[in-house]
Amino acid sequence: MAAWKQIVFTLVILVVAAAAWARFYPGAPDILARWGIDWAYGATAKTEGTASAAGGNRQRGPQTAVITAPVTSATINDRLQAIGTGRANASVAINPYSSGRLTELVVTPGSKVEAGAVIARLDSDGEKIAVDRAKVAVADAQSKSDRAKTLRGTNTVTAVQVSDAQLALDNAQLALQEAQLALERRAIVAPISGIVGILPIEAGNYVTTTTTVATIDDRSSIIIDFWVPERFTTAVAVGQPLTATPIAMPGQTFKGTVSAVDNRLEEASRTLLVRAKIENVGDKLRAGMSFQVAMGFPGDTYPSVDPLAIQWGTDGAFVWAIQGGKAKRTPVRIIQRNSESVLIDAPIMAGDIVVTEGVHAVREGADVLIAGAEPRTATPAPAAGSGS
Repeated sequence: MAAWKQIVFTLVILVVAAAAWARFYPGAPDILARWGIDWAYGATAKTEGTASAAGGNRQRGPQTAVITAPVTSATINDRLQAIGTGRANASVAINPYSSGRLTELVVTPGSKVEAGAVIARLDSDGEKIAVDRAKVAVADAQSKSDRAKTLRGTNTVTAVQVSDAQLALDNAQLALQEAQLALERRAIVAPISGIVGILPIEAGNYVTTTTTVATIDDRSSIIIDFWVPERFTTAVAVGQPLTATPIAMPGQTFKGTVSAVDNRLEEASRTLLVRAKIENVGDKLRAGMSFQVAMGFPGDTYPSVDPLAIQWGTDGAFVWAIQGGKAKRTPVRIIQRNSESVLIDAPIMAGDIVVTEGVHAVREGADVLIAGAEPRTATPAPAAGSGS
């Protein structure tokens, strides 16, 4: 085959392929319009119109209905999520004031105690003897002081002797108080109200001032420490609400508030320490549990559309908006994607209608048949030659 025949044959194939693309590809009219050659699509439509007219009374096929949804408005939420560690509202490890043999454990693990209640006792025989000796010394000093005061009335003793007797009495009373305090401290008491943990020792063990006799947790509320990124530094404040979900109990959420915010960021991670407090309703929570903490910060309001309404073209995202029964291709900028909606920045507002299903049948400026709506009927043209 000659070279010119091959060239002509190739050009014919390219023209036929271009015409088929312009006729059948859904986005061809928009692309041709952006290229400034929308006349090609108009020529194709004109040719089809001529062919239709030549067909006599042959009717156009039914128009495909589309499904639409109204545009709503929503506030973008800047949501903070972090993992925190819980601890009791107050927790103490109890050590005895002095060394000795543990003679009795009054409480058991898991029992609830009130502040001031005795939880254990040490041997106290020596302290009891010391109290009795101090009482005898006080009685003797009191007798000497009274005798000195009586003799002072007859000038038998001097004023200095009376003063010395009174000083001896005061010292004896102080010694008695000291002995009584030592005896009281042989009983180990709970400094706070709470729940007793597992006891690490048993009665009969010898303990010192460094021995932990018991731990008590006040878990009426749980304190959660968590770290937030630097960008939330100015947004988090004391008193703000939050929710905390125990990792071990994903179906349960507890409400709380921010109770403290640190005054500086941790330099290595550029995070801020925040402390929250939640009520331990039903005593379900324990110190040491991990929590997923969530906080929401309201932002700007944007139009919200169904995710199915978002379409993509060569120039980005867009939606088909319905205006006056006709389709209008509206470019959008996606602000935030949610599970049931997409927040967008676009020249539309709440109450407008957008196409969510059947977008393949939508054309720019064309009439749109909405599923479930009454079809629009064209106004009949007046008969030729009719008089008024």
